[in-house]
Amino acid sequence: MSRTSRSISGVAAVVGVGATEFSKDSGRSELRLAAECVRAAIADARLAPSDVDGLVTFTMDSNTEIAVAREVGIGELTFFSRIHYGGGAACATVQQAAMAVATGMAEIVVCYRALNERSGRRFGQVSPGGVAPTSTGVDNSWSYPMGLSTPAAMVAMFARRYMHMYGAASEDFGRVAVAERAHAAANPNAWFYGRPITLDEHQASRWVVEPLHLLDCCQESDGGVAVVVTSAERARDLPHPPAVVTAAAQGSGTDQFTMTSYYRDDLTRLPEMAAVGRQLWAQAGITPSDVDVAVLYDHFTPFVLVQLEELGFCRPGEARRFVADGAIELGGRLPVNPHGGQLGEAYIHGMNGIAEAVRQIRGTAANQVDGTRHVLVTAGTGVPTSGLVLAPAEV
Repeated sequence: MSRTSRSISGVAAVVGVGATEFSKDSGRSELRLAAECVRAAIADARLAPSDVDGLVTFTMDSNTEIAVAREVGIGELTFFSRIHYGGGAACATVQQAAMAVATGMAEIVVCYRALNERSGRRFGQVSPGGVAPTSTGVDNSWSYPMGLSTPAAMVAMFARRYMHMYGAASEDFGRVAVAERAHAAANPNAWFYGRPITLDEHQASRWVVEPLHLLDCCQESDGGVAVVVTSAERARDLPHPPAVVTAAAQGSGTDQFTMTSYYRDDLTRLPEMAAVGRQLWAQAGITPSDVDVAVLYDHFTPFVLVQLEELGFCRPGEARRFVADGAIELGGRLPVNPHGGQLGEAYIHGMNGIAEAVRQIRGTAANQVDGTRHVLVTAGTGVPTSGLVLAPAEV
């Protein structure tokens, strides 16, 4: 049986989105954030909590499905699931929900992620349990003693090799940050609303780990985002134009690690992203040239460049020219992260990117791209990865 024959393309749709405000100190528990965004998503879909029979989240989320169900007033659950690997889980939560709907395991599934990543545990700091006696800890034991103990340090090594191989410079990474901050500056929901940056400001920002400046790194945010998934048939009876899931995929490359893999011969590629891309194009029946908006996981600017290459928008090493030509800006050939992404709007482990994709399909985004018919979303780079293609019902 071919992969395309197993596809869930067109079976499910996202019909509701909800979010808290994005802040640096929410002043409330992660469970309360989860309940707020889930309630908001259900209300946006014009459904009641009693309609929901499925919940999906991340293994890293502190809020159990049964706790969220109690807080929100959801009754019986017939499906609940969690996805591994941090930010790589985001699009896979929708994939899980779509599969549950397609197989009849549930009718209305809410996917959520809530965290106090700035006021609580900050992922950018060294984890005391990083070399614990687990499979991940054993892997980490080879790199932690060398100082490779944070995501920024791991990506910096990747970025340095990429620069060496392809002649990229810090300014090439900076142009990604400048474009996304310009988008965030026009998005009232973004933390950096009204605060664009220049390339000079990017270059003047402090080093985090060379060659990464502070403005190459995503935010640390408090907040929550949830989306509601149901069948494409049920979606027709709901008030908002549905964002149909035309493709959903996960991918893990050979010699995969949970962040940057040191076990591959070529440190400048992300084969897990290429694996996701191949599945997405096959399921959706499109090519990269058909994508109108790309919502790319942007925890660090170098990985935006590499994603453009792995997904087929340009050849290896050519993304810096693609970006320099203005392709990723509003009005460019491929607007990237019109909401500002995790660099400019908020870092909610990629879930706010899915919400932006839904708004682009509905035509209600703060920075709406006219004529949007296919939106690509990715989640997680350098880790086991997931992706979506969303489209209007008539496509």
